[in-house]
Amino acid sequence: MGRRSRKRSLTGEGAVRSGASGDRPDTGLSSRAERDAERRRRHAEAVAASQGGRSGRRGTGERPQAPWGAFPLAEIVVLLAIVLAVAGFLLRSERGTVMLIAGLVLGSLAGLELAAREHFAGYRSHTSLLAACAAFATGAVVAIALPGSITEVPKAIVAVAVIAVFGLAFWRLRTAFKRRSGGLSFR
Repeated sequence: MGRRSRKRSLTGEGAVRSGASGDRPDTGLSSRAERDAERRRRHAEAVAASQGGRSGRRGTGERPQAPWGAFPLAEIVVLLAIVLAVAGFLLRSERGTVMLIAGLVLGSLAGLELAAREHFAGYRSHTSLLAACAAFATGAVVAIALPGSITEVPKAIVAVAVIAVFGLAFWRLRTAFKRRSGGLSFR
């Protein structure tokens, strides 16, 4: 029995040539695996071009842009936090203590904002940090909301609430990062 001639329609580059070796696109590639690899490469280039030069996989490349654009708000807040913390450390009064605490809180919030932005963009995982912040906030609210002074609050109640919130937040944040990063659980 002889070989059957098969006609293929090809979209894109190359024309169909016929011959004794069968119908293959005129791409210079000899095996199906090479042609498939070339097709995948062209597709990845097209996807990267449509995304503005970023690679096809989410979560790689440059850090995610801030919602306020190129304005260096986070850097200004960190600078203000450093100035407040140093001034508060140097002043030995109640005002100095307030300035020190304000500087530490501002610096923490600037870092937390950057961590949240990177995490939810799929750039880098900050699951433990974000879950710990949620657990800390929950512990503070539970300790303040329970009747009595903060020193009289049963520590077991606060501990159970903190551990439960940390576990739930960790699981949800890890799931969100996997979805944004294309299946990776950390980076």
